[in-house]
Amino acid sequence: MDPLTSVLPDTLCYLDGAFTPLRDAKISVLDRGFIFGDGVYDVVPAYDGRLFCFDEHIARLGRSLAELQIENPHTDTEWRAIAQKLVAQSSGPSLAVYFQVTRGVAPRDHAMTRGIRPTVFAMVNTMKPVPDSARAKGVACVTADDFRWQKAHIKSTSLLGAVLARQISIEAGATETIMFRGEALSEASSSNVWVVKNGRVAGPVPDEKVLKGIRYGLLERLCRDNSIPFELRRITREEVFSADELMLSSASKEVLPVTLLDGQPIGTGAPGPIYHALYAAYQQAKQRNGVSP
Repeated sequence: MDPLTSVLPDTLCYLDGAFTPLRDAKISVLDRGFIFGDGVYDVVPAYDGRLFCFDEHIARLGRSLAELQIENPHTDTEWRAIAQKLVAQSSGPSLAVYFQVTRGVAPRDHAMTRGIRPTVFAMVNTMKPVPDSARAKGVACVTADDFRWQKAHIKSTSLLGAVLARQISIEAGATETIMFRGEALSEASSSNVWVVKNGRVAGPVPDEKVLKGIRYGLLERLCRDNSIPFELRRITREEVFSADELMLSSASKEVLPVTLLDGQPIGTGAPGPIYHALYAAYQQAKQRNGVSP
């Protein structure tokens, strides 16, 4: 066995209709996902074996496929069955089911090849919990211009822009890179960003330049349930730095307080009351979760 292959997990994955050990899964070098990044993905969290916000994630996967003019290869029921089988054979209280669909295998040509079968892949990873110290103290982030493409609303596998953005924060010893298009807040390299001012939660409008994270809808519901004002609008760089609280959201981070940005404290420099309220409400949503909150 190849020494590199031997270190890969032997957990099951799903590839084009079959479940197989992940270390044995292979695709063609002419797959358009490999050649062009011509594909989309989504990640569904699962807690204690139960899928969380599954319907919302699969709906977004469908929207991304439609944007790329790739026919959805599975029904919602079929996607759910794949996810449940992968989760059932995995261990750990917090898992992430990764779905990826590419246009398929074809001779290399920039034009969208028609009539080919999409490549469908799914696997499960363990989600690393956010350290308690990060939740207690908050995390540091840095800023950067948003140099990615103009269709950020598609959850594309072409993630080089996000990789480069994330590397900025890694080299700075920070948790995330918060990005701006001009003076307007967009998002972080792999998270959405939320500003709190005078008890009101605000996020950027999810248009073609901002991916609508699943936590958009979830946080709106949690805010409503806890009588916290919530709005989506254009947010300036100045508002971000003068915020009372700043938060990240994603499947793995859930909600996470940012207390230092470019070396400058945000608010009091400690996680604030809105974060604590939303984090507690998030945990309650997970506890009452059957499939979706």
